[in-house]
Amino acid sequence: MSPHAEELPGFYYDPEKNRYFRLLPGHNNHNPLTKDSIQHKVMECKRLRLLEEEEKQNRADVACERIFTVNDVEHGGCKYGIINLSGLGKESLTVEMYDNLYFTNRKVLFSVPPSFGGCILRTLFLGGSGLTRRVLVTNVVTGHRQTFGTSSDVLAQQFATQTPVLYNGCRSGEIFSIDVRQRNRKGQSWKAIRLFHGSAVTSLHLMEAEHYLMAADMAGKIKLWDLRTTKCVKQYGGHHNEYALLPLHVNEEEGLLIAVGQDCYTRIWSLQDAHLLRTIPSPHPSSKDAIPSVVFSSRLGGSRGVPGLLMAVKQDLYHFSYN
Repeated sequence: MSPHAEELPGFYYDPEKNRYFRLLPGHNNHNPLTKDSIQHKVMECKRLRLLEEEEKQNRADVACERIFTVNDVEHGGCKYGIINLSGLGKESLTVEMYDNLYFTNRKVLFSVPPSFGGCILRTLFLGGSGLTRRVLVTNVVTGHRQTFGTSSDVLAQQFATQTPVLYNGCRSGEIFSIDVRQRNRKGQSWKAIRLFHGSAVTSLHLMEAEHYLMAADMAGKIKLWDLRTTKCVKQYGGHHNEYALLPLHVNEEEGLLIAVGQDCYTRIWSLQDAHLLRTIPSPHPSSKDAIPSVVFSSRLGGSRGVPGLLMAVKQDLYHFSYN
């Protein structure tokens, strides 16, 4: 709104046409001037403006390397893709696709390869398969299973690598850890560490030294927890989420935290001081079915590569340099 235009209830001021238009409540197919349509127009203008600023930044080429992707397909299986990054900065990328009809993208929240005492551990949580409010831990060598009952559905998990401890984030906002060396007990006395968010926890990331845990929730809060004191030591502002399971991406080598919000903006923070360093709009118009997937590498393209971000939106892949 123009700084000189007075806000009138039930009306929208168009600065381009320098006049007021009447608003109708809710969705109306015959009148495009609803609050929702105006908000969408404002957001789209902001996205295009930020995207134009991004285009002005220099983009670096990288050395040759390939990445592996997995895509859901309509028939229930998965399609694997191998992308040759030697095309970055050139006209096109080389992509090879492979079908696998025998692997489905079920709700396996986390799997871990490290060996603890000669046993490889895997954690599996299957929503809607009779395991509601339960965590199932399977020893993939012996087949032995442990079941832990919870008071809320588990939405996010992260295994430690130095000790056999599993961290779980719940719909209730609780985060708790399980030492899988302990047998299942009555009640929930097996919970070693308990932390609490005000909304459903959507993503967990255990820092390299395993003294700190990063967690995000459906209120858009991203917090860094000190596991030794069970205190929140940092918060990263600006993330947007209302109901989606959105991952966190942490690169400790570069000191960066990266997250894609439900508003389809990719945000990059400094791990050290929680300052928002960069906001990247989606190259596609924002929608709930077009939330970008991203991956960051300190040496994108191999040992001679440079820091960069790859962003996938629907069927398109984009590269953003990081300076």
